[in-house]
Amino acid sequence: MVNIAILGYGVVGSGVYEVAQKNAESIKRKSGHEIRVGRILDLRDFPDHPQKTLFTKNFDDILNDHQISIVAEVMGGVTPAYDYTKAALLAGKSVVTSNKELVATHGTELLAIAAQKGVSYMFEASVGGGIPIIHPLNQCLAANELSEITGILNGTTNYILTKMIRANQSFEQALADAQAKGYAERNPSADVDGHDACRKICILASLAFGKAVDYSRIYTEGITGIALEDVAYARRLDYVIKLIGYARRDAGRVLCRVSPMLVPMTNPLAGVEDVFNAIMVHGDSIGDVMFYGRGAGKLPTASAVMADIIEIVRGDGTSNYIWKQTDEDFLDDYQNDTLALYVRTKGVSKKDAERVFGEIAFEACLNDSGEAAFITPAGREADLRAKLSALPAPISCIRVLQ
Repeated sequence: MVNIAILGYGVVGSGVYEVAQKNAESIKRKSGHEIRVGRILDLRDFPDHPQKTLFTKNFDDILNDHQISIVAEVMGGVTPAYDYTKAALLAGKSVVTSNKELVATHGTELLAIAAQKGVSYMFEASVGGGIPIIHPLNQCLAANELSEITGILNGTTNYILTKMIRANQSFEQALADAQAKGYAERNPSADVDGHDACRKICILASLAFGKAVDYSRIYTEGITGIALEDVAYARRLDYVIKLIGYARRDAGRVLCRVSPMLVPMTNPLAGVEDVFNAIMVHGDSIGDVMFYGRGAGKLPTASAVMADIIEIVRGDGTSNYIWKQTDEDFLDDYQNDTLALYVRTKGVSKKDAERVFGEIAFEACLNDSGEAAFITPAGREADLRAKLSALPAPISCIRVLQ
């Protein structure tokens, strides 16, 4: 029998308990061992829980319980999750987590401790919820040199943009809808300002390219500035707007960015709607691969947490994910990327724009506002923005996915 502990009994923690209970027989068959929840840490009381004796408010009860060999940290945030995770690893316990903020901030250190102690630190659930992506990057695609990752990494923003596209809701209306359905927090900043997607692309880039990426250095732009006019112009130009996490490696340099982008309707990411996520990975041998599914939620995320636990129990998880810390400045300026720009402007004719950029895709005003929109040819972003300064300041400017 293998005893595990759950840190945090919120949405994901209760989901881990539920999956462990209801799928106990199949988990035993797949792992080769009975896996039992031995302790649950939470500051609240659960007097009506069928196994209320499992609960403790003292982490030391878990740390000093030598029968507990695996800890599922699903608390979220850095404090106290970092201290608890580090202490558990140093005590020789493996840790699995759904906590992308912790992995993005302290993953390098925690992976090193796990390797030193001969235990595992695994985080499949930290990116994409129930979508398998971390394990495939590390194992299934290990024979490939990976060069690019492009993904819709946040279900909340994708839901909001879907409502703007499909139901013609303003950003404020779509956000209120998402909050009413429980898809967005009361304070939605982590989602709508792009920070959640930033941490996720940081983890994916670190794993795919083998070097620790500092998420604080990733250019991050959210969706709060997207207007219905941009959605309408994008539709007429045969695009949809998505919040895209992007990482590319070229000649040893890594470029990372999170921002809204116009995605062509011919791209598979264009059809990813509502709270679904999708991640496209390019490898030199396999080409393009896409991972798709629900990026959050109680049971999908709990499923990924339990999958890591099963992997550790059956002995497949002791070779940790790894990336190296380096002092080398390998991060490239995001403005060195090659792409096109969508520009919504006023008082600029097609002739004016073509004089600056050459041949463009142009859409005349949708109403009597005098506005128009165009898409530039592809080029280095810094050069395109320099050219754009020759025209009146745009109302909006959004990158275009190539």
